[in-house]
Amino acid sequence: MSHPERLGASGGGPANAIAEPPHMNGHGSLADFATAQGLKQSAARPPMGSYIRQVWQRRHFIWAFASAKNIAMYTESRLGQVWQVLTPLLNAAVYYLIFGLLLGVSRGLPRNTFIPFLVCGVFVFTFTQRSVQTGAKSVGDNLSLIRALHFPRASLPLAYTIIELQQLLVSMVVLFVIVLGFGEPLTLDWLLLIPVLMMQVLFNVGMSLILARIGAFNRDIQQLLPFIMRTWLYFSGIIYSLSGLMKSPKIHHHPWIGHVLEANPGYVYVELSRLSILDSYRGYVHEKLHEQTNHLWWYGLGWAIVVFVVGFWFFFRAEERYGRG
Repeated sequence: MSHPERLGASGGGPANAIAEPPHMNGHGSLADFATAQGLKQSAARPPMGSYIRQVWQRRHFIWAFASAKNIAMYTESRLGQVWQVLTPLLNAAVYYLIFGLLLGVSRGLPRNTFIPFLVCGVFVFTFTQRSVQTGAKSVGDNLSLIRALHFPRASLPLAYTIIELQQLLVSMVVLFVIVLGFGEPLTLDWLLLIPVLMMQVLFNVGMSLILARIGAFNRDIQQLLPFIMRTWLYFSGIIYSLSGLMKSPKIHHHPWIGHVLEANPGYVYVELSRLSILDSYRGYVHEKLHEQTNHLWWYGLGWAIVVFVVGFWFFFRAEERYGRG
């Protein structure tokens, strides 16, 4: 029985032999046989149009998945959902203490404007920051779901962006209270915040899709992202007025630096949000600095469309590889 050609327990052939499907007759591969029988790979990438329809058909699943994740995220904390607002508020308080009081970067802004200016910047930028960071691990953290169910994998980065959107909407209620509490009037310009957030959502989805594919195959990106996002924050005018900075001698003699900083999407969506709800800051920019801001809308729209389209295509190209290995 120790002979290498011994029969298996069934006595029908060698123990390590693999039975061939009927009609193969020892010719061709299993893949060729499956193709000949009209079988398709379950995780194969569908055509782009079909893939988009599949994502749209699962919009209710995406929203329900995001809502469930959002609720479960803070279930073990005593304060629960309060942390959705408390975290960015604490960040804003730290920035105010260091940069507002100690370093005085608020100089030049209208009186009582710096705190609403700062809180608005922190809340809006945090939406992009967290969308990118959670999107980078959206595939890796859900491998069991990917391997158990067949669904378009783009649903996961989309769901994680929706989680951050839900948290932003809660934070916006607190932001509005702070803005009104510091004497800012409620005007029709506040309605401009709606298209700003719509553009930012598209941009965040695109970034989340790009980082989701990178993070699915290279987990090191998750360790690098916090440093990248912190650097991005300092270049995005969150804790200082970039419009005022561009009037400084260094930027004035090198205008290309100002153009690069202005085109930064992190700055664009934050600045458009501030200009929408902070009447005193809007007057400061237009009257004191004589800055025109219409071009920011074109920057915001361009970033939203380009990053969303590129991100969706980039993620889609690796659809059949997610969850493998």
